[in-house]
Amino acid sequence: MNSDYSISTDKQKLDIPLIHHFLVNDSYWANNRTLETVKTSIKNSLCFGVYSNNIQVGFARVVTDCAVFAWILDVFILKEHRGKGLGKLLMTAITNHDQLQTIKRWGLATDDAHGLYEKFGFELIKRPEILMQKTADPS
Repeated sequence: MNSDYSISTDKQKLDIPLIHHFLVNDSYWANNRTLETVKTSIKNSLCFGVYSNNIQVGFARVVTDCAVFAWILDVFILKEHRGKGLGKLLMTAITNHDQLQTIKRWGLATDDAHGLYEKFGFELIKRPEILMQKTADPS
């Protein structure tokens, strides 16, 4: 992988307009999110930005109590930077992050990246009948 790529959890470096644009225009899961919702979600999450020469090219956020539970959301790499191992780099940074080392239950939802997440120990829910959800807004 190119050494020009880096990952940071510094929220000051995040390109929020880029994140919002991707989520609304290029994701299948968040096409109706407002900019204000994106800002609030970033404020209340542990965020990971992927950068090429200090320009943001990817993102993920983790909602967590930093003790037992973490949910990974809004994972993306811009199309022109895919195929370079950045998804693996990002997931490695997330799963190795100091604040997440005591996590007992990780979660995420994906329509199309099962192969990536399986490399990090994720698997389909074994007992989906015990899980429940309340959805007010699909994004």
